[in-house]
Amino acid sequence: MKMLTVVLLFFTLSAYAAPPKREFYEIKIYEIANADQEKQVDDYLKNAYLPALHRAGISKVGVFKPIEADTAYYGKRIYVLTPFKSLEQFVSLPETLLKDNQYVAAGKNYIDAAYNNPPFARQQSILLKAFSYMPQLEAPVLNGAKNERVYELRSYEGHTEKIYKNKVHMFNEGGEVTLFKRLAFHAVFYGEVLAGNRMPNLMYMTSFDNQASRDEHWKTFSNDPEWKKLSSMPEYQNNVSKINIYLLHPAEYSEI
Repeated sequence: MKMLTVVLLFFTLSAYAAPPKREFYEIKIYEIANADQEKQVDDYLKNAYLPALHRAGISKVGVFKPIEADTAYYGKRIYVLTPFKSLEQFVSLPETLLKDNQYVAAGKNYIDAAYNNPPFARQQSILLKAFSYMPQLEAPVLNGAKNERVYELRSYEGHTEKIYKNKVHMFNEGGEVTLFKRLAFHAVFYGEVLAGNRMPNLMYMTSFDNQASRDEHWKTFSNDPEWKKLSSMPEYQNNVSKINIYLLHPAEYSEI
């Protein structure tokens, strides 16, 4: 009887267990001027940065580059998506890296680059907090060849802070996150932008085996009765002022 009571208590507590904490994400964008800078950043990320993050307890780091058809950014950008368990982990990362002797040694060419041979032209960093309806990053399971996979990064800007929050509500309580899941968009993350250059805005990333799969998924989405119903609701009208879409391939060493 005592054992039965313990078992019942365990399952009762499990049923009321706290949901996973919402992660934070950094999207770092390297702006590069040429193939030499691209190689320098690749070498640094692959051999120094990602291994150091693993030692710091951070995994599932994504590295992406614009697809060939993106004439504006192909060969000019590298995107790095890093998940953090807390803001403290994000804030303390630079100091953690500099205390890591293996990182300092492996990243020496990047860290100590000369002023007249920098590894990048500029950087920008976007800080996000995961949506409540998808609190943690999910690495997708895809079947296509890695160099053909397409990761779609989207930014939805709002006219005002209040209107932007309405779009976040549409994703969460409104059911858009659930719809993407049902239609197998293989979402990597959804996030509210806390700091960035396109605010107020949210960002999210979906993934596909290839470009044809991506196009077919969006065609299915636009014709889905649930989406047509959701997008026609009066409370969700005019809640996006601009959409930016970036189509990316994963780097060979990307973990996502």
